[in-house]
This record gives sequence, C-alpha cells and structure tokens, in this order.
Amino acid sequence: MRSRLTPALLLLPGLAFLLIGFLVPSLAMLFSPPGTATPDIFARFGEMLTDPYDLAIIGRTLLLGLIVTAICVGLGFPIAYLLARSTSRWSGVFLALAIFPLLLSNVVRTFGWLVVLGSNGAIGQLLVGLGIVDQAPQLLYTPLAIVLGLTQLFLPLAVITCYSAVSQVDAGLDDAARGLGASRTRTFWDVVLPLSLPGVVVAATLVFAGAVTAYTTPYLLGGSGNRMLSTQLFSYSSVTVDWASASATALIMTILVFAVSAVSTVVGRKGATS
Repeated sequence: MRSRLTPALLLLPGLAFLLIGFLVPSLAMLFSPPGTATPDIFARFGEMLTDPYDLAIIGRTLLLGLIVTAICVGLGFPIAYLLARSTSRWSGVFLALAIFPLLLSNVVRTFGWLVVLGSNGAIGQLLVGLGIVDQAPQLLYTPLAIVLGLTQLFLPLAVITCYSAVSQVDAGLDDAARGLGASRTRTFWDVVLPLSLPGVVVAATLVFAGAVTAYTTPYLLGGSGNRMLSTQLFSYSSVTVDWASASATALIMTILVFAVSAVSTVVGRKGATS
C-alpha cells in the first residue's frame, strides 16, 4: 500500500501547482474576466460564430495552423528519421543544429523575416536581379509570410519530437524487414512510420497549438490585414479592453486546439492499429 501511495504523493505537489497556477487562472480568463458576466461571454461567442469578419479570422487561423502543421511534420519527420538512423559520428552535431533555433528568441527570428521579405529584402532583390520581375513583389504582410515565419518557428519542435519517437523504434526491426525482402521505402511506411505515429501525433498537436496561439510572428509578418485569433485577442484585451470579446476569442482558440488534438489522437490510434 505504501509503495502505491508514494508515486501519488510525489505527483501531488506538481498537480497542485498546475491546478492553482494554470487551470484556475485559465478558467477565470475564459469565464469570469474583470467586470464581465459569463452570459455576456457566451453571447459574444455566438455572435463571433455568425459574424463574417470574425469567421474570416477563425478560418484564417485554422487554415494557416493546419498548413504550418503539415509542413513542419512533413519536413520534420524525414529529418528526424535520417538523424535517428544515422551512424555518422556527426549525427549529434546535425541534431544540435536542427534544434538550435529553439535557443533563439522568437522576436529575433521573426525580425529576420522582416529583412528577408521586405520590399527591399533579399528575396525581392534576388527576383529583380534575375529579371524574373520588374518590381519586387509584396511578400511581407501576407499569409505566405505568416506561414514561413511560423514554419521556421516550430519546425525544430517537430524535429525533436519526431526524433524522440523514431529513436524508440528498434533499428533491428528495419534490418528484419529488409531481411524479409522489404525495400527501404516499404520498411519506412509499413514499420517505422506506424510505430512512430504516436510521436508524430504529439508533434502535430504541439505545432498546431503553437501556430494557432502564436502572437509575435503573425503580428509582425501579417500586419493588420491578416489578423489571426491571437492578434485579435491582444486587440480586445489591450486596445479596446473588451473582455467579453477577449474571453470569447480565447474560448474559440481553446476549442480549436482541443478539437484538432482529439482528431489527431483518433487518427494516430487508427494508424497504429491498422
């Protein structure tokens, strides 16, 4: 009995900290912000689901979040697979380089895109210099700029998460499949990917949650014409001080993250059992 209680007692301080420091403030923000009644929040929530302007922001946030997630997982998993299966002594160095951007500030990385995508930026000047266009295109303050910025932001997270999943798959299974006549491609699709799928689902969930809730990158690269829920939430809470709208926006963001997480989990379970 004592041995069974020990893990629970060890978890208790952490659970209490999460409950007091995270769950309680989050629920207060969602359902009882300053000077606002809960019915007002749900009324504004219903209005946002019927207002074309708010629906456009919700749709843009969901679409860009899914695009960034697909790109990060699509690029991150092959990179993680190659690093996890590499026998080179430099594999550790390459892994460190892949996740090195995580050590840099989000603001610093985003400002780098301002330099690259600006009207006088490197990409525009390159296109003009090659004679492809006569005038540098407007790449900044577009959905493309947001996707590029968020992809760079969360690709290292996808790589390290997928790397952890692939590393837990015994490399001997690859050799066994190859010994039975399977090609490298079939071994990857029929052995490595299904066994790594739970980790891929975790990576997709983390990237989507980060992309939907990121503020700095959409604000700097998207401008006022490509608002997302995160920038709209900041406007409601700090500019117009409309707490009902801010809480309704936060509630929509929370629902989106949990909905995509649930769908990813179901897909991952079906893929792992198929």
